[in-house]
Amino acid sequence: MIKSLMHVNRLAWIAVLLALCVIAFGAFVRLSHAGLSCPDWPTCYGKATWPVHAHEIAHANANFERPVETHKAWREQFHRHIAALLGVLVLTLAIVATRHRRYAKGIILGASALVAVAIPLYMREWYVASSVLVVTAELILLGMAFRWDNRDFARAATLTLALIIFQAMLGMWTVTWLLKPVVVMGHLLGGMATFAMLTWLAHRASPFAVIPNPPGLHVRGMLVVGIALVVVQIALGGWVSANYAALACGVDFPACQGQWWPRMNFSDAFVLWRGIGVDYEGGVLDADARTAIQMVHRMFALVVFGHVLALAVRLIRDGRLPTYGWSIGFVLCLQVALGITNVMAGLPLKVATAHNAFAAILLFLLVGLLARLRPAPVAA
Repeated sequence: MIKSLMHVNRLAWIAVLLALCVIAFGAFVRLSHAGLSCPDWPTCYGKATWPVHAHEIAHANANFERPVETHKAWREQFHRHIAALLGVLVLTLAIVATRHRRYAKGIILGASALVAVAIPLYMREWYVASSVLVVTAELILLGMAFRWDNRDFARAATLTLALIIFQAMLGMWTVTWLLKPVVVMGHLLGGMATFAMLTWLAHRASPFAVIPNPPGLHVRGMLVVGIALVVVQIALGGWVSANYAALACGVDFPACQGQWWPRMNFSDAFVLWRGIGVDYEGGVLDADARTAIQMVHRMFALVVFGHVLALAVRLIRDGRLPTYGWSIGFVLCLQVALGITNVMAGLPLKVATAHNAFAAILLFLLVGLLARLRPAPVAA
């Protein structure tokens, strides 16, 4: 059992690093407006890679409505490839974590095989059959995850596998539903949730997971609230990005369009479902609705900043976890600085991508600390 937990720990840490890369590169794809640069899924203009040569581009242009932009297509398809690699790694993690359980390997591989079969069915436009297979696989994984306990991390690893399969479906819908904002935001949250699950697994499976004499319940409560606030702020940031509202206030900060309270349209700003068939690339909301989204993101950032900074100060003053306190405080302030720079500099691609990456790093610190503040499972 101890050897198995060591394997889980190593695989989980590798998966954490890869998941962070997937999140950062996914932000780069979205912010460089390359999200629809491959009009089909999971191929790109019918290829496993992307059209490069002149005859490939000509063939793609003749068979697809969207003309090839090679400088964008490689970004989208490369992101899919590294996301698929992460999926294989999480599958391996689930197999290793459940290796001592009866029939577990067959169940995990069987559910994964259903998903593998569903992909070519989807490509042949057999959508109902494909959906049935994916839903069946998810139900199998969820059922087994709640049946198993977590002493060997079988439950957490299986739940992470189910989550990353659903995340792949969100990636597919992002393309096929033409950047529908609720799906784009959900895809971002799914990536962050996968990253958080892997972070929790990596810390809890570590031989040094337990912090001796940890802070009391009050700090844990502040930590849980902090994670919840950061997740909400990430969702709001995703909504800003999905609706192209990052520059709704122009390059004005802390005011917006030269006013402290500009004209805003809240009734349209947060409508989650607007039907299927609309191309959302570039956004469809009016200026007032985009301004409302941007202002809500800014105002909630103040709430997040105040709470997480108070948590960081508490950890520093407590004396037992000053490194975590300083790290959380530094990343929090850097994240705020990146957000302000995004606005005042007109949304530079590097800064906007870093803003997404450091949101994940802040989540990593908070979730990792929460994992270490609870007793680790005792090896059998």
